[in-house]
Amino acid sequence: MSQLKYALFTGCTAKQSTPELLSSTLAVADKLGIEITILEEASCCGASHLQDFDAFLAHVLNARNICYAEKLGLTMITICNTCQLNSALTKHALDSDPLLKARINEKLAEVGLEYKGSSEIKHFLYVLIDEYGLDKIQEKVVTPLSKFNIAPFYGCHNIRPSELHESSNGHENPYAPTSLDRLIVALEGKPVDYQSKNKCCGFHVELQANHTSEILAGNALVDAIDNKADMMVTPCPLCHLKMDTYQDSIGELMGRDIEIPVLHMPQMVALALGATEEEIGLKYHVSKAKSIYSNAKAL
Repeated sequence: MSQLKYALFTGCTAKQSTPELLSSTLAVADKLGIEITILEEASCCGASHLQDFDAFLAHVLNARNICYAEKLGLTMITICNTCQLNSALTKHALDSDPLLKARINEKLAEVGLEYKGSSEIKHFLYVLIDEYGLDKIQEKVVTPLSKFNIAPFYGCHNIRPSELHESSNGHENPYAPTSLDRLIVALEGKPVDYQSKNKCCGFHVELQANHTSEILAGNALVDAIDNKADMMVTPCPLCHLKMDTYQDSIGELMGRDIEIPVLHMPQMVALALGATEEEIGLKYHVSKAKSIYSNAKAL
């Protein structure tokens, strides 16, 4: 198999708030022989907040990010559902509207860039499944996750709207997604089937409606716990951040103890592929996750 090469748009969260998510991503790429070039010049995708305030500016920022991948002649990959959504929205808008593309390129010309539409955009989850291959990943497993019941949490922005994502996510069914489940099986873990796995974590309404946000996250956490999950795993840093850091306050709201490790997808893969404890960075989680590494390594 020829070496896979990608331009990585890290997004803000994995590069700043939770750098262990980036280090585990790079560890996975190293273990699998995937060549990653980080787009150091890239800016925030707008996080689905700028889009509500100034849609044109949001398209300019995302087109600028894509331009740097185009200059490298590489597919741009993301490790965040929201980054994937906003980048894909811009690409779709510019590729289908020549007048908008021309207006955006007028602004990009001010910084010496031109959006051409030559780079695809794909989440790392689907790179691993569709382009590297689950069978090849399974061959690389050195620390089987067979001790763990793992609850996949898909989040919203990788699978909805389906018509935007279907060409880049293997035509994932937004009502019954399977990609994370299949990845867990390839890593020899036991996927937990539970009703909330394709629901919303509530991150994007946290500031406007905190009560609603915590109920949404709490419903998913409780559902996973009640279905005997040892951990949750999500492909989105924002879902990870919401459900990892708010467990105490969510527990108070819901009147029960809530404690379950929440891993970002590359952390789970890195664990199975034999990455170091420091690369995976479970000690930085708010919910107790550090014991997962020692438990996985124990005979």
